[in-house]
Parts: sequence; structure tokens; C-alpha cells
Amino acid sequence: MAERLHVGTRKGLFDLARRNGVWDVVETHFLGDPVSAVLAEGDTVYAALDLGHFGAKLWRRDGAGEWRELAAPAFPPKPQDAADDPHPWSLGKIWVLEPGGVPGRLWAGTMPGGLFRSDDAGASWSLTEALWHMPERRQWQGVAGGEQPGISTVLIDPRNPDDIRVGVSTAGVWASTDGGASWRIINEGMYNEYMPPEQKGLPIAQDIHRLARCAAYPEIMWCQHHNGVFRSEDGGHNWHEITAIRPSKFGFAVAAHPRDQDTAWFVPAVKDERRIPMDGKVVVARTRDGGNSFEVLRNGLPQRHAYDLVWRHGLAVDASGERLAFGSTSGGLWISEDGGDSWTMPEARLPPVSVVRFAD
Repeated sequence: MAERLHVGTRKGLFDLARRNGVWDVVETHFLGDPVSAVLAEGDTVYAALDLGHFGAKLWRRDGAGEWRELAAPAFPPKPQDAADDPHPWSLGKIWVLEPGGVPGRLWAGTMPGGLFRSDDAGASWSLTEALWHMPERRQWQGVAGGEQPGISTVLIDPRNPDDIRVGVSTAGVWASTDGGASWRIINEGMYNEYMPPEQKGLPIAQDIHRLARCAAYPEIMWCQHHNGVFRSEDGGHNWHEITAIRPSKFGFAVAAHPRDQDTAWFVPAVKDERRIPMDGKVVVARTRDGGNSFEVLRNGLPQRHAYDLVWRHGLAVDASGERLAFGSTSGGLWISEDGGDSWTMPEARLPPVSVVRFAD
């Protein structure tokens, strides 16, 4: 099982290690700076910073060496014939970093909805123009009340690095089978309840909070949608709603067991208008039967006056499927060694957590 955890927060990156059965903060990096994405591959760690006025930055560290700044993904100049494009042609922030399935390849999902690829371990990046120039992209909607649309998930099929799925908030699930050279929207069966009735079933209207897939059975995918939980058994082409989720169907994060196609975890909350845990109790919902039923896991989690919300990238499971971690908007961090049956909290008061990643 993974013995190291990277926690990106609004005020820095915190590295935790497990020693003598106890998790503790062993290193801190970029203190005071918002960390928007983290990727750990072996001894190499990437961290994206969202510095607002100063732009998005990208850093890499190899082993115990020094951090080295890399060139951040960059959009080309906006051409005159794109003057009516409602979205900016400039990097807002790097929202997710993922390995590409072959040595040196990385993917970066960004706001305003650009997907970037690196084939040299982050030294340089190229915009996936086939997706960016899809006419439908101009219909993508922003997240968080009118901001830029964002790619919150990039999933690479472990059997084929050219088979890609991306989740967009708000624009549905998009697929490429040729390494990003061509794309199509694929998510049938979802609905978006805040859209007008005649539009709520449109694939491009779907607000994808987060996608996860089972590594051993990549055709099995899970989605925490804005207004529900969905499951696909054909690689994201068709979806059915999971109505057994409890105590609520709203949330942001989902993690899929890497070997068991029927197991997944969610962190439910009161939907949209409030965005707080149900009844002030932090819980994790786990299914072990493909979504037919759920257990509400609460052992070791705060059950009184707890208002911790977990963002899209704030929940992670390691390669064993037994060790999980999640962090909250209130700076809470909980780790489970037994698939979620029980949880412990390291002795650390962290800033609001945006992303957690186990080291591979």
C-alpha cells in the first residue's frame, strides 16, 4: 500500500508519510500559495499553483531534489474569426494532472476547458486542438456561477493510452480513441435537473463533477454528477442513475476501487444551495454491489457540528483499494486503512484542501 500522501491546499502542499502506523506531515512546500493540482509518479511530484493575478504555475520535483519550475500550458493567440467565442483563450488554472500511460506523457485539464498534452514529462505542452476547435465547445458552460468551464477529469484506459475520457463541468463526457486527434460526446442516460425540461437530457448539458473508473475493468465508470450518481458499464457511452446512494445524491468526489468493479466511494452533502454535510455529520458512502445498495461509513468521522465539504479532487484511493484519504474545505484530513470502515485524522490543522493524491 502507498506510504506517502500529497495534500494540496489553499495555502501550500503538505506531504504526509506513514511511520510506525501513524500518518504525519513530514514536508511542506509552497506555503501561502494555492495548490490546484498534484500528480505523484514514483519519486516524481508535480504541483500546479493557482496564483490569480500572477497566473498558473507548474513545478516538478524529482526524489528529494529541489523543485524546478516548468513552462505552464499556454493557449495560442485568439484568432479574429473566434471573436464570438464566449470563453477566454488564456489559462485560468490547471485543474487536474494525470499520467498518460506511456513514459513521459502527461495530460492537464484546465479552465477554460483546454486539454493539454506533454510528451517530455512536463517540459513542454501542446493544446489538444481537435477538442478545443470542436464547434460544440462554445456551448460549454462555466462552473461556480458563471466562471470558465473546466476539465475536471482525464481518464486514460490502462490497456490503451490513446483511449481517453474527459469530464467537463459543464459539458458532459467526451471520448477520443486516437490519442486526442478526434473527439465525440458520449454520455447518454444522464439528466441535468436545473436545465429546462427540453434540454435536461442533452449530453452536452451534463454537469460532470468527477469521473472515476475501475483500473482492472476500465469499461466500468462512475460519475458524481451535479444532481446524482451514475454508473456506466461500457466505458462512458451509456449511463444509468444510482438511486440507492445515501444519505444524499449530491456531492463532488468519487473514487473507484482499482480491482473490484462493484466498489466505489462518495462523500455526500446537502445539494447546491447549502453545500454542507447532511445534518452536520461527515460520512462516506460506499457501495460494494455496483450501486444496488450503500453503506454509510462514519467510524472516526465527526458527527456533530461538522460542516466539511469535499471538493472534486479531495478523495483518493491507493492501488491496493484498501487505503483511502479525503480532505475538506475546513482543512480536515481523514485516512482509512480498511476500505473506509474506520478513519483517523492526522495531528495537523491544514488550510482548505483542494486535492489529495497517494504516491504510486
